[in-house]
Amino acid sequence: MMSEFDANNQQLVLLTTEWEPKLMAIPATILETRRNKQQRTIKQILGHMVDSASNNTHRIIHLQYQPSPLQFPDYANLGNNERWIAIQDYQSENWHDLVKLWKYANLHLVHVIKHMDGSKLENEWTTALDWRVTLRDMALDYLPHFKLHLDEIDELIEQH
Repeated sequence: MMSEFDANNQQLVLLTTEWEPKLMAIPATILETRRNKQQRTIKQILGHMVDSASNNTHRIIHLQYQPSPLQFPDYANLGNNERWIAIQDYQSENWHDLVKLWKYANLHLVHVIKHMDGSKLENEWTTALDWRVTLRDMALDYLPHFKLHLDEIDELIEQH
């Protein structure tokens, strides 16, 4: 029986596998100079994706054993994701190491999603903006966020 998360998980694994060599082939001049509308370089976008995988992993774990609604720090709102990018200085990170970290953080997130407790899918996390997000929605909404950032990287690669 296919779970409601299997298609998303398969797509995440496929994209991660397809993108790893593509990322490794990007010239340093493109990685470190071209910027998206948020003024992030490709290195900073990929670093943000690492942060997203890490934070989602932690939220998914906490949502399975903490009382619902979960009160857990929200790195993505109120400007915190920019702080995370700056504090970790992804711009100076070794590119090979960053790509591997991105790959394995996302493959681990897929593993965590595969092993979620189905009885906890309606548990909720309250964001910094007071939005309620269920464990189910968190797991399913990760893929569109992932694709959004890959599209940003693609646009920066293709810029002339």
